[in-house]
Amino acid sequence: MYKIGFDNDKYLSLQSEKIKERIAKFGGKLYLEFGGKLFDDYHASRVLPGFHPDSKINMLAQLKDEAEIVIVINAADIEKNKVRSDLGITYDLDVLRLIDAFRGYGLYVGSVCLTRFAGQPSAIAYQKKLESLGMKVYRHYSIPGYPSNIPFIVSDEGYGKNDYIETSRSLVVVTAPGPGSGKMATCLSQLYHEYKRGIKAGYAKYETFPIWNIPLKHPVNLAYEAATADLNDVNMIDPFHLEAYGETTINYNRDVEIFPVVSAMFEKIMGSCPYKSPTDMGVNMAGFGIVDDEAVRDAAKQEIIRRYYHTLCQKRQGTAGDDQILKLELLMKQAGVTIDDRAVVSAANIKAETTGEPAAAIQLPDGRVLTGRTSTLLGASSALLLNALKALAGIPDEVQLISPTAIGPIQDLKTNYLGNRNPRLHTDETLIALSICAATDDTAKAAVEQLKNLKGSEVHSSVILSQIDMNTFRKLGVNLTCEPHYQNQKLYHN
Repeated sequence: MYKIGFDNDKYLSLQSEKIKERIAKFGGKLYLEFGGKLFDDYHASRVLPGFHPDSKINMLAQLKDEAEIVIVINAADIEKNKVRSDLGITYDLDVLRLIDAFRGYGLYVGSVCLTRFAGQPSAIAYQKKLESLGMKVYRHYSIPGYPSNIPFIVSDEGYGKNDYIETSRSLVVVTAPGPGSGKMATCLSQLYHEYKRGIKAGYAKYETFPIWNIPLKHPVNLAYEAATADLNDVNMIDPFHLEAYGETTINYNRDVEIFPVVSAMFEKIMGSCPYKSPTDMGVNMAGFGIVDDEAVRDAAKQEIIRRYYHTLCQKRQGTAGDDQILKLELLMKQAGVTIDDRAVVSAANIKAETTGEPAAAIQLPDGRVLTGRTSTLLGASSALLLNALKALAGIPDEVQLISPTAIGPIQDLKTNYLGNRNPRLHTDETLIALSICAATDDTAKAAVEQLKNLKGSEVHSSVILSQIDMNTFRKLGVNLTCEPHYQNQKLYHN
């Protein structure tokens, strides 16, 4: 059963006030490094039930008169066409998406910064493209000896060689399509240039996870480690904060390891470091939004299992290794969960064993578990969706929502005209057929109206699904996992 464990309104209020306080602390100018996702933060909404996926951008929208956005992208990522795994688009395209999304919230996007620029042809072409679209573009360069050679880094030959990014607002949000883009280095470079110009400015970091004021092995923090298993991030007690204040707080290894370097950079740029620990640098108030610890613990445990299955599938696809699997197995043990704690796993696999065909299972937000099997007309996921909609609408199981005579022409179109070898309807095709039927059939209409109530459901498939089906479940807000094998033995799968 879905339980709210997080007060989103309280969080937004506390977060915006904390950022305003930090701006004032530095005399009216703050570079705020935004880690994680500003939009569609579904990881946070899954592990903190009640957290809205767009909470962070909505919070920023409250400060839109004071804020401007700088988007940074690693030039090397442009050159190698790095892809966001969750969206399936390259980082350079995601920058364009982010600009449009920010503008949709009334936020001012001031510029794009190409980091680690080394004359890459693709990066030069991308800069010209952005400039043709009216965007200001700046270049930051790789610095020899970074981050250890502080005297060189904090000099005219280091940060001084970077372009100075012209900004006009008191809050400069520095964000990126993904990790490794150079957000912190961009912020520190800007501080160097600001102080050279006699302008007071500060730096702070805003990342939702790990949450600093809950226990180290809390499932929510373990779920963050699970989400970053590919980066090998490790949560740890912040030793600098413990020494300075006698308080136990949680941070992660990269911030703890780099803090002495960052502190020394601050001293060289500003004369002294304004922070005594990496925890001090943060402005995250998510921990104060938790109102039901049991609910968020349960949600986070489920997320760890989902991450485990996701990584198993990545390994099957050749994009993850055994080390990530082993780490996730350890995290599951620390959280005290196994795959048996995900109810839809056994339901889907038992159905598949019984029918001898791919099957799927769904757990609705009210706790009911249903299954779907493969037939001559529908794939297992399509059958599952229809079964779930009937259950939510109170429609008897024997009722056919889509007539076989309506499915036949679609199959004919797919196989005889569009060259598709699989005649069974994918989930998107099934929903289109259902919506057409809803125009003249009140029962089908009642089923369509239940689509919004699928949000938060859990689904497991006995085989890896097509990208089309995965996208459909994602758009419906359904949490999907799959067994790590395909329906057939082909080498190419789409």
